[in-house]
Amino acid sequence: MTVERDAEDLIAEAAAAPVDGWGFGWLAGRATEERPPWGYARLVADRMAYADAALDVDTGGGEVLAEVPRRPRLLTATEAWPPNVEVARRTLRRIGASVVAVAPDGPLPFRDASFDLVVSRHPVRTDWVQTARVLRPGGTFLSQQIGAGTMRELSEAMLGPLPPPAQRHPEQAAAAAEAAGLRLVDLRRATLRATFADIGAVVWFLRKVIWTVPGFTVERYRAPLANLHRRIVDEGPFVAHAHRFLIEATRT
Repeated sequence: MTVERDAEDLIAEAAAAPVDGWGFGWLAGRATEERPPWGYARLVADRMAYADAALDVDTGGGEVLAEVPRRPRLLTATEAWPPNVEVARRTLRRIGASVVAVAPDGPLPFRDASFDLVVSRHPVRTDWVQTARVLRPGGTFLSQQIGAGTMRELSEAMLGPLPPPAQRHPEQAAAAAEAAGLRLVDLRRATLRATFADIGAVVWFLRKVIWTVPGFTVERYRAPLANLHRRIVDEGPFVAHAHRFLIEATRT
């Protein structure tokens, strides 16, 4: 097979694979990403064990919430991406959690002071005012967030050189939390190595993690995909870096 034919097969396979939910099992053996040292799922489980009413914002397919061993009396999740809503409902129905479909950037559809714990893994955007509003006094917000410039190497492989990122800096999140009336408890950062062993893994990732290359389609980016495929064949797995930060705050 020629290099071009190999690329076409890999891309076609990845373009046809489902990307619903927020699991990354399809990438097993094809891509890797280091995990942050703080263990977000364990921290969520610890906080959930002592909560009475909890909310998971931007739950994805409900994967993290489904693994919580000791659940609060009331457990609710929100999701804005329609393909994920039904996945999350199927996943979380068995543990008695409800899933509320919300509009992107819309207000949280809950009463003031409804929850003593709000968590969120990789939210699209954190509405700090809304988060503070639905927390009870003394309640906790815990979130693992995507940091500025995450996967920049992959974005630039598709788009060319990019300006320095202006958003998603941990310090910005901390300032916004405090401006909304929350007290910062913890702020940690991590840079994580990610590798892609073939161009199919790249295509699948870009289809799933849509903010890496906004508006990505195979047809629109066929030329840079072909270039990156040749680079992987010649040099080995493509390496990028993900940036994550953990933020925890309480309502005063």
